[in-house]
Amino acid sequence: MNKPIRVLIFPCGKENGLEIYQSLRYAVNITVFGASSIRDHGAFVYENYISGVPFIQDDSFIDEFEKIINKNKIDLVIPTHDSVSLFLAKNRSLLSAIIVAPNVTSAQICRDKKLTYDILKGNAFLPDIFSLESVIHDNKFPVFVKPRIGEGGKNTMLCHNKDDLKKNIPREDDYLISEYLPGEELTVDCFTDKKGELLFVGPRSRNRVVNGISYNATRYSLTQEIHSIAKTIGESIPMRGLWYFQVKKDIYGFFKLLEVSCRTAGTMVFYRMLGVNFALLSVYDYLEYDVEVLFNNIGIELDRTIRNRFLLTIEFDVVYIDYDDTIIIKNLVNEMAIAFIYQMINQGKKIILITKHEGDIYTSLNKYRIAPNIFYEIIHLNTNQFKSGFIKSEKAILIDNDFKTRKEVHSILGIPVFDVDAIEGLIK
Repeated sequence: MNKPIRVLIFPCGKENGLEIYQSLRYAVNITVFGASSIRDHGAFVYENYISGVPFIQDDSFIDEFEKIINKNKIDLVIPTHDSVSLFLAKNRSLLSAIIVAPNVTSAQICRDKKLTYDILKGNAFLPDIFSLESVIHDNKFPVFVKPRIGEGGKNTMLCHNKDDLKKNIPREDDYLISEYLPGEELTVDCFTDKKGELLFVGPRSRNRVVNGISYNATRYSLTQEIHSIAKTIGESIPMRGLWYFQVKKDIYGFFKLLEVSCRTAGTMVFYRMLGVNFALLSVYDYLEYDVEVLFNNIGIELDRTIRNRFLLTIEFDVVYIDYDDTIIIKNLVNEMAIAFIYQMINQGKKIILITKHEGDIYTSLNKYRIAPNIFYEIIHLNTNQFKSGFIKSEKAILIDNDFKTRKEVHSILGIPVFDVDAIEGLIK
């Protein structure tokens, strides 16, 4: 495995694409590429980002996508949307890269909930499905309505009467009407290897859901009921690599199936933190390696929020950075500042420490286990000296917690100056 493995994530900018990126970015033998049809958050994250890819409905998609694969010497493509998975599965013979998706039949079944329910018909874990006429005639309200083809809870609705039902179903053939499931909801992350063996089943709660994305999750016991559902799905719908399904409890406390998907779920990070890297396992499995799962059986809770990322329109070669209340804050090392320093070193930029620290700066650096040689230069000023007189590069920035210092440097030298809180915008 000496040759670097080049992996393309498409589309790359949404939660699940970003999860694949995080799963693969630190693997020493993998180079990650991201591609999207419309410029998205991937532009702020990926070192190798490609935008303007034709939509899969475009007649030119296959030819243009193959050009991207050849130009970047892509070995594997990981699709992140069910429709893209199905399309690439259908056209894998026309592309020179390995498509990390199951066979066409399985991809079709996962894309259409009616096909999913049809293939699993007769199993007790399927919810009751009704026709529009029977719901109204037998007054089976409330019922839950969802599109046959869809994801993330889009266009789903709880209907309490026939007016709700008729208003929200423009075409009955495009929707499923199921029993209302009032109980707790789980996502169950799974991995099946190239031999068809189900190597991992991991249920997690969906405690707070926004736009179909779980923002808070905790571990849920792998019961015989859940494992049996996973096993039955895997035997009925041949899977390979990562996949997941969602279940919800009915009024009697039994889990009923909501959907099955063969793409990455954004919250698969949950079990990645416990050692199960679904994307990396899938890459190696599709390269025909034997894989095994190493799982840390410990408690965990995940909670997420929106994270900011920035692309600043500045060019600089040198970073001047303060010490007190910038690198050291409240007698603790500012971890964000240290991460930023090393990121700049990795990019070949010079880091110059410029400080009016009282006492021996080297003694203080040693106290906080900060190696002096991470700095290209250390400038130790007295309290009467101005930092603007010691900043020599025109392509420089200053990071300093002191407003007067920032104002002085900016007004005299005209270079960008940042307070400590703005390191967030400089780090990637």
